[in-house]
Amino acid sequence: MKFMKLGSKPDTFQADGKCIRYVISDLATDVTIIVGEVKFHLHKFPLMSKSNRLQKLVLKASEENSDEIDMVDFPGGPKAFEICAKFCYGMTVTLNAYNVVAARCAAEYLEMTEDVDRGNLIFKIEVFINSSILRSWKDSIIVLQTTKSLLPWSENLKIVGRCIDSIASKTSVDPANVTWSYTYNRKLLAPEIIVKGGMKYQEKIESVPKDWWVEDVCELEIFLYKRVMTAVKSKGRMDGAIIGEALKTYAVRWLPDSVDALISDVHSWRNKLLVETIVCLLPSDKGVSCSCSFLLKLLKVAILVGVDDSAREDLMNRISLKLHEASVKDLLIPARSPQTTIYDVGMVHSIVNQCMINKKCSQDLDLGKNDVGCTDFVLGHGSLLSVGKVIDGYLEEIARDPNLSLASFIDLARSIPEFARPVHDGLYKAIDMYLKEHLSLTKAERKELCSLMDVKKLTMDASMHAAQNDRLPLRVVVQVLFFEQVRASAGVQSLKNNPRDASRSTTNTEEEWEKTAAEDCNSIKKQMNQTKIKESEFPKNGKFLKKDSRNSKSGMQLLPSRSRRIFDKLWVVGKGHGENKSSETSGSSQSPTSMVPGDTKSAASSAKHRRHSIS
Repeated sequence: MKFMKLGSKPDTFQADGKCIRYVISDLATDVTIIVGEVKFHLHKFPLMSKSNRLQKLVLKASEENSDEIDMVDFPGGPKAFEICAKFCYGMTVTLNAYNVVAARCAAEYLEMTEDVDRGNLIFKIEVFINSSILRSWKDSIIVLQTTKSLLPWSENLKIVGRCIDSIASKTSVDPANVTWSYTYNRKLLAPEIIVKGGMKYQEKIESVPKDWWVEDVCELEIFLYKRVMTAVKSKGRMDGAIIGEALKTYAVRWLPDSVDALISDVHSWRNKLLVETIVCLLPSDKGVSCSCSFLLKLLKVAILVGVDDSAREDLMNRISLKLHEASVKDLLIPARSPQTTIYDVGMVHSIVNQCMINKKCSQDLDLGKNDVGCTDFVLGHGSLLSVGKVIDGYLEEIARDPNLSLASFIDLARSIPEFARPVHDGLYKAIDMYLKEHLSLTKAERKELCSLMDVKKLTMDASMHAAQNDRLPLRVVVQVLFFEQVRASAGVQSLKNNPRDASRSTTNTEEEWEKTAAEDCNSIKKQMNQTKIKESEFPKNGKFLKKDSRNSKSGMQLLPSRSRRIFDKLWVVGKGHGENKSSETSGSSQSPTSMVPGDTKSAASSAKHRRHSIS
């Protein structure tokens, strides 16, 4: 810390209790100056030789036959006046970052200018501030902190503005040129090991990180912090990511962890102001420089403290641009009264809708560009896949809420476009969870809920689970069983045609499944009867099923026995759509596991009717 000593005479000020200060001298004191609750018994001549204001006040007191002068609203109080008084006596005075502002304001009040005496206190303090304080990083911050209690004097003397400009300028300095001390405790830098010729040399550690200044600025009060950050941004030389990191660090530093502390009457106004200030200071790149997790946490706090609508909408728009980075936990925004649900599903739905609008606008612009635009389009499509995945996880989580309406669940699920959800396993889990927690759903409601899911986009594990799920409508179970048989027949045929692809896992699109179904309908009954999983023919969960060679004759069919029995019964019902009622009870109606290989013509006819009846 920088300091400056003034004067050379020994300090002879003494105290008599808490309210009386006097100077030890052979001469009797002839004036009493009252500052606040303290009385200073001093001599007129030293004071009048340095202060123009005291000259006027002493003359006025003499005319009134009084030896007391009351200094009303003296900036800095008794301590600041004592510094000025000691300077007038030529006694030793030490100025530093903690008292220099008070001394400067007091000297201005007393009019200790060069007109009164050359080398007066104002001049010396200004030299100290400009040559030492403003050149020091930490001293500038300390001085800025002390200006708050001395407003409006410190503002009028431009001390606040000069400190802010000094701090903002230093934050923009190249880290390689930072030679002053700073605070940085947030994380340890990973050392970089230099390897040359197979030998490891000394570790190279970056001495000064780019965000070296963030923690020190966090010590500022919210109004001063806002002015400093505004000045930093106005310089135009600071990366938005560092500004975002600074705002995050400030929020962590000052926002309480508990909900009770956030909404308490004592601190609610301060917390609301803090959140609104941080939102106001967010980089203009609409959230690119701030993580989605931080923005969502800030939104949760904003809702709790009751920020205005404009700040909340700004946060939601920024979150929608980075929704692909969100996690399910971050999206669990607690609902506020009068909502009856656990989480605010409507707000998340609004964010998703805004995300889709942003993506559509971005893609419309990119499609009109050259190859670079095409690349951006592909990247945007990839981010939508991440959005689809996180929303499916969010749906599974909120499905546990007994108060969540079916309409809210369906609307949110449908807000994700089809191409953003190539696999429906996550959606199936969410639907299954909703069915499990809402047992009072009608048959029509269950059917509407399950219509969100495309069974052709389920993986094998999800299909096997769905085939045995008693909560699903029978129609959905039939569809799952049918397309699993199509998948199995297509897989066996592929293994026969190209054995090298036995270990390759593929996911067919809807169009490919339709083509496969059409090609295999004529032989589906025969193949379902003959399809068996042997040791090296079909993988399950990434591993091949192993069976003893003695059981290879009977084998293991793809579907569990329970699912095969359901399919056998439903096969007869499905066949009834294409034949008369008598054929349904006749011996010619057979299940797919009992079809003879030679009956291909009737199998093809029945398969066509059955495929039409369930799709």
